[in-house]
Amino acid sequence: MLSVPVLAACSGNSEDDVRDAASSFLEAWAGGDTAAAAAGTTDPDAATALLEQTTTDLPEAALSTELGEVSVDDGTATVGWTATWDLAAAPDWTYESTLRLEEGDDAWQVVAEPALIHPELGEGQHLQLTRTLPDRAPITDGTGAPLFAPTEVVNVGVDPAQVTDLPTLAAGLAAATGVAAEEIVADVEAAPEGQFVPVITLRRPDFEAIRAQVFDLPGAVFPTDTRLLAPTARFAAALLGRVGAATAEVIEESADDGVARYAAGDQLGLSGLQRAFQEQLGGTPGFTVTVVSTDEGTADAGMEIAAVAPQAGTAVQTPLLPAVQSAADAAVATQELATHLVVVRPGTGEILAVSSNEVADAGNALNGQFPPGSSFKTVSATALLSTGTLTPGTAVPCPGTTTVEGREFENQDQFDLGTVPFTEAFAQSCNTTFIQQALQLPDPALAEAATSYGVGTDWQLPVGVFGGSVPADSTGTTKAANAIGQGEVLASPAQMALVAAAIASGTPAAPVEVVGGEPAGPAPAGPGQAVLDALRPMMRQVVLSGTATALADRGEVYGKTGTAEYGSNTPPDSHGWFVGYQVAGPQGDIAFAVLVEAGQSSSAAVGVTDAFLGNLG
Repeated sequence: MLSVPVLAACSGNSEDDVRDAASSFLEAWAGGDTAAAAAGTTDPDAATALLEQTTTDLPEAALSTELGEVSVDDGTATVGWTATWDLAAAPDWTYESTLRLEEGDDAWQVVAEPALIHPELGEGQHLQLTRTLPDRAPITDGTGAPLFAPTEVVNVGVDPAQVTDLPTLAAGLAAATGVAAEEIVADVEAAPEGQFVPVITLRRPDFEAIRAQVFDLPGAVFPTDTRLLAPTARFAAALLGRVGAATAEVIEESADDGVARYAAGDQLGLSGLQRAFQEQLGGTPGFTVTVVSTDEGTADAGMEIAAVAPQAGTAVQTPLLPAVQSAADAAVATQELATHLVVVRPGTGEILAVSSNEVADAGNALNGQFPPGSSFKTVSATALLSTGTLTPGTAVPCPGTTTVEGREFENQDQFDLGTVPFTEAFAQSCNTTFIQQALQLPDPALAEAATSYGVGTDWQLPVGVFGGSVPADSTGTTKAANAIGQGEVLASPAQMALVAAAIASGTPAAPVEVVGGEPAGPAPAGPGQAVLDALRPMMRQVVLSGTATALADRGEVYGKTGTAEYGSNTPPDSHGWFVGYQVAGPQGDIAFAVLVEAGQSSSAAVGVTDAFLGNLG
């Protein structure tokens, strides 16, 4: 609280005394000390009422003032001043005004009249502030078409006044919506009297699916609203995020010097790109200030004295392609286990689709940290081919098991191919081959190969992508495990899709979430053309004769399957992977990574990939 002298003693210089009195009044008012400000006026009670009314009229606004010209004339004076109101969740409001002062017995006093608030304010009047919000700018797809549209929603909730049996009501709502009954009971019991208690907000078709279960429950109510929503609830959710009503926490976090940027009821980006680009998309609110009165006979009642038009935001364009996204969404929906599919454009790094099914944590598509298993053999093969001593045709042993420092590693079901070309060992995903060969590499070689594809990069993006982790100093059994995407190797589906895209194009690129945005990082160097020329036919053979023959009729597809063990169960649980690319398909060249969490084998991921490519046409 600002503490200032209110009464300015006469100094013998009337102009200085007037300036001091005006300054004391304004500083006390701006500092929130209404009593001190009012005490320096001709009528403290009237001044207090005026100042308190203004606090109500301009809630949470902060005032700053600047003194102007002083004029003194035979016991009266005027002081020009500039008011700047830092309005809550609106632009500043600045205006010129004048204080009138009168000379008292021992000090100058500000005349307590409505005009000390604003020059247009008269007796019996006060200010009315109205915020005006611009339409939210769109997030668009790769063609520039908006991805979010106004969509009708139903707010399923409870009117406590209509409830006859709360436990029964809560049980019925829980059965239909999946929201815990005890949570509903607690929220209703804690709600102030007469307040609507929200349970869940549903798109109209989703509400209609449960309407018969909930509509006749005493106390359940269903007000409708309009929200800015993506085509479906899961549509690129991890990347796009969502828009929703400003929460108390968000409003508080937005406060700058105690003045909030947002207000209750504002629609804000709460996650993903919607949140990252909130300021750009949301634009700037406007406002109007009107003089209003309870006196119907006042000529100025309802007179607008200030207005600032809202400024629309600007669109954010993504490279997402709805046809690819929809194909991915339909594919992951075929799996009951948590499943993710990320699609990238080779050569540009543009993310074309980010999809996760309903049971999955959508964030794991971009930022999950999983062992990539044998899908990482694309990187291990890069390291081995880069030595120049190994070629796709080099004969290599593929025993059923191999032992490193006392630890036994095995192929799936301990299959034993004998001695085969390196291409066949890759196509059949022979763990023992890769472990035996990788142990002959310098310790940093695997990490260097990974880096050439961007694995391990700390990408700087609006929505985070885990770039992966491959240690450069592993030895012994850890080095052996790393070679088959286990051990200490971690990656996200998005990063593995970027690896596939780099192999497909030969020009690795940083990921792109926003068209024209800041680069996420430098483009990776790539492993060199000779290595890529050798690796691509090996990945094609995986589809033609190896572990992904189910994709052989899906056009020119290249890839690598992966089964990645995790956890402490015996036998261990496994994630299923497929990482690859399609050349000249219905959507041109695309690269992708599929992860089925706890899929137990790569066949689950291959099945999702098959559905995805089939959905593309």
